[in-house]
Amino acid sequence: MPQLHLPLFACGATEITVGLSFCRTDDTVTYFHYDMPIYSHAQDDRASFRFVSALLHVTCGVKQAVLARAFGIPPINIKRAVKLYRANGSAGFFAERVYRGAGVLTEPVLAQAQSQLDAGTSPRAVAGALQIK
Repeated sequence: MPQLHLPLFACGATEITVGLSFCRTDDTVTYFHYDMPIYSHAQDDRASFRFVSALLHVTCGVKQAVLARAFGIPPINIKRAVKLYRANGSAGFFAERVYRGAGVLTEPVLAQAQSQLDAGTSPRAVAGALQIK
């Protein structure tokens, strides 16, 4: 026979659904499934928050609109987090961001341009010689 779960939440918890809630204490946010804590993170940890919001949708089946309303954020933020979770899993939230480097002014080009400028060539002539703007 299935066990009945009473909707008991920690004092001061904000209800997300009938069985899920979250509570902010000091600098920590804790998520509860009924009265059992399931995840906790620092209040200013955006990566963990995005991870948990995606996790609650994907694994617990909480609707994205309900999550957005409960957390007071735009629904597009939840959609982006879910897309990232489905594409890369939990590692996608905590991986270092990949930045694109300089496309035109790489180190060798900068060295050539600087040497020509030091020799007294005009900037327009250097740009024409190196085929850059």
